[in-house]
Formats: sequence, C-alpha cells, structure tokens
Amino acid sequence: MIATETHGRFEEARKAMIDSQLRTSGINAGFVLARMATVPREDFVSEDLRAAAYADRALQLPGGEALPAPVFHGMLLSEARPAPEDRALVVSGTGYLAALLAPLVGEVQQITPEKAAEGRIEGVPTLVLVDGAIEHVTPAFAAALDEGTRVVTGLAERGVTRLAAGRKTGGSLGLVALAETGIPRLPAFDRKAGWSF
Repeated sequence: MIATETHGRFEEARKAMIDSQLRTSGINAGFVLARMATVPREDFVSEDLRAAAYADRALQLPGGEALPAPVFHGMLLSEARPAPEDRALVVSGTGYLAALLAPLVGEVQQITPEKAAEGRIEGVPTLVLVDGAIEHVTPAFAAALDEGTRVVTGLAERGVTRLAAGRKTGGSLGLVALAETGIPRLPAFDRKAGWSF
C-alpha cells in the first residue's frame, strides 16, 4: 500500500513537472514531453533526494555530480531533435539523460565528463548531448568528434549559463549560445588557470 501511494505521488509530480515547468517554459515538443512523462527522475537520485526529484532546480548528488533541472533537459532534447539514425553520445555522470534519449536514436552510449574532456570517445557519434555547462570546448574533445557531429550542451560564460548548440565543421567545433537557463557547471571542462601579472 505504501509503495503504491509513493508511486502515485511520483506520477503526480511528473505530471506537474510537465504542466508547470516544461509547458510554461515553451517546451511543447511531443517526443520530449512523452519521454519526460515516462522516465522516473526519482530513480536517478539518492534516496534522500527522491522527494525533490521533480523540483525546478538542479540536485547535487553524492560524488560531486548534479542532476540538472527538468527545464534544461527539456530544452536540450528539443534543440537536439534526435533521429532514429543518430548514434548518440551522452556526456553525463548520471543515467537520466541517456534513459530519456535511448528510444529516440539508433544507439546511445554514455561517458563521464572527465573522459569526454580528455577526448576518450569510442565510436563515431553523430549527436553529442552534454548534461551540464562547459566553460570551453577542450581541444581533445573537439578533435575526437567527426566532421558534421552535432553537439548540444550548456555553456558557462562569465558566470552565466546558457543552452548552446553547434556542429563540427572545418575541423573545429563552434557553439552558439541560445537561451539563458540555470545549468550545473562541469569542472572537467573548466579553463586551466594561467599566469597573470
């Protein structure tokens, strides 16, 4: 009985997330709403955070990882427009984004931000989703991607985080900032501190 009541509360919280967070933020793509209504966020956080799984904010997880707010995931998926022929790479320390994406693409793999920043990418992804905000594109990360690879990520610039998207062309990966939103920063992609006088 208690398990059923708890399940019901999470179902209600998931519906409230769709109606009061995603739709009111202009996230209305059917495939995004369907996936986010199906995948239980509470399964990707520690037991003490399950009650806050659908809050409109990022959740700090044990080990230094963070689960971004639902709006960021909705924006990310909407901008990515995943297709069945895509070979997707998810850069994340949690499994939530990969679970959202899996049925929408031909294949999906996940690696940690640390591995991605070092360019330790296996396979040839056509779509890369980064589950957080990066301060800059590391040369190793850009070099590991094939020409034409689409990338959707958060971008951290001067203390402001935005959704950003780009494509690798001419041997380099350029990102265009699209919309300001709160996104947890991924330290693996921080610029290295240099000398200053």
